[in-house]
Amino acid sequence: MVLTTIFYFVGGLVCLLLGADALVKGASRLAAAVGVSSLVIGLTVVAFGTSAPELAVSVQSAIAGQADIALGNVIGSNVFNVLFILGLSAIIVPLIVAQQLVRFDVPLMIVLSILTFVISWDGVISRTDGILFIAGLLSYVVYTIYQSRKETAAIKAEYEGEFGVPEEEKHHWLKNVAFVVAGLGLLVLGSHWFVKAAVTVAEALGVSKVVIGITIVAIGTSLPEVVTSVVAAVRGERDIAVGNVVGSNIFNIMGVLGFAGALSPAGVQVAPQILYFDIPVMIAVAVVCMPIFFSNGVISRTEGFVLFSYYIAYTTYIVLVTIKHPALATFNNAILYFMMPLTGITILAIFAQHFRKPTTPTPQA
Repeated sequence: MVLTTIFYFVGGLVCLLLGADALVKGASRLAAAVGVSSLVIGLTVVAFGTSAPELAVSVQSAIAGQADIALGNVIGSNVFNVLFILGLSAIIVPLIVAQQLVRFDVPLMIVLSILTFVISWDGVISRTDGILFIAGLLSYVVYTIYQSRKETAAIKAEYEGEFGVPEEEKHHWLKNVAFVVAGLGLLVLGSHWFVKAAVTVAEALGVSKVVIGITIVAIGTSLPEVVTSVVAAVRGERDIAVGNVVGSNIFNIMGVLGFAGALSPAGVQVAPQILYFDIPVMIAVAVVCMPIFFSNGVISRTEGFVLFSYYIAYTTYIVLVTIKHPALATFNNAILYFMMPLTGITILAIFAQHFRKPTTPTPQA
């Protein structure tokens, strides 16, 4: 049992790292080959591919008559993607934010988050809602690729100047596609093995199944996004790192939640706790992206640390509520009277800094 657990743990990590490296390498070269930006590849191919575990869980749940699991999965993943993944990636390497994200994709993510709250008001995301989400996803992909293709010449010149990839390398279509497919496969396999090992260790240490579900399993489906964004940031493909997160959140709502609603005869049931707490948290996390992305076009290490800290606070709160820990009241007061005002002050400071001293997008600590 011990050797098997070690194998799954080490093997999972290796698969995640190799898969992320192959996916980022293949995706960046594929972007140059087809004449679209790395950002668009990050928003579509990489984002949708790394969201495959969420889609698989949601479709399986819908078919089994437990479509409400899909909603929790989507909300948890979207919160995790922004707070944990962007936060961790920015702590490692400050992330440059493309203007397309500020102008279109982040506002779309905010609108979709709010729309999820609106259509959930009656307590169910119906089959019609799901079909409309899927149609919206197809429209988004077509629009994103169309917009990027209009800038083909400039993108290829920029890519050539920045990365210097030989012309023959860019046109190895099958090789680049194989890298993408193999990378996605290794990411899914690696996340499955890693979660399996982590659950085994947690159970052996006496951690409750509820806490395991909230933390390890929930994070497990987002591991492909984590490793892909971090590896992309380290490799200098920061458009892919940021685009992966925003694109994954958009896909989670329109794709994952859309298919769950469309495939479930009874639709996706929305519990009051999710409607009045979890969905508003997802909206707040989406909204906070605007001032952070807007500030000088860079997510700095400081902002990354703030995002990461909020994920720790959010997870701690969920665990305390679940196990009904006596420290919950104190923690609530700390969030309400310290962290929330500090967040407001930080956001105002970011806006003030931007308007007082406009600068070009450059990485900052």
